[in-house]
Amino acid sequence: MNNLMKLSGRCLLSGARLLRPTVARLLSAEAGQTDLSQLVKKDKVVVFIKGTPAQPMCGFSNAVVQILRMHGVDEYASYNVLEDQELRQGVKSFSNWPTIPQVFFNGEFVGGCDILLQMHQNGDLVEELQKLGIRSALLDEQADEKKK
Repeated sequence: MNNLMKLSGRCLLSGARLLRPTVARLLSAEAGQTDLSQLVKKDKVVVFIKGTPAQPMCGFSNAVVQILRMHGVDEYASYNVLEDQELRQGVKSFSNWPTIPQVFFNGEFVGGCDILLQMHQNGDLVEELQKLGIRSALLDEQADEKKK
């Protein structure tokens, strides 16, 4: 069966809704890179994790899911790399980053758990989300705190 079709069929938006499979194919490393390039551009936020947002299978993937959740990012594409070793290796080659999870904003590689955590801690994540048209829920919490 076509790898990208299987992969796209398993893609979850926020762990809840399945996206429709796309018709594309992974025939060679070059074609795989092109397909991954299209995949990371399909949604504003795309994550490659171990497991699903509803059930992360490693602590680092869980941390990425929790950080996005804290910021109120509910709609994002999530791909479970444990279900497809070609995807797991392909995304590492594509981003030139050796570990999973991997986070992409508007098709651009952001980093892994450590980078996302650092961005969360120093406030850069709020700014990056704003560039995507996503208002961080933390801004609302800060506004509520000031009212008290």
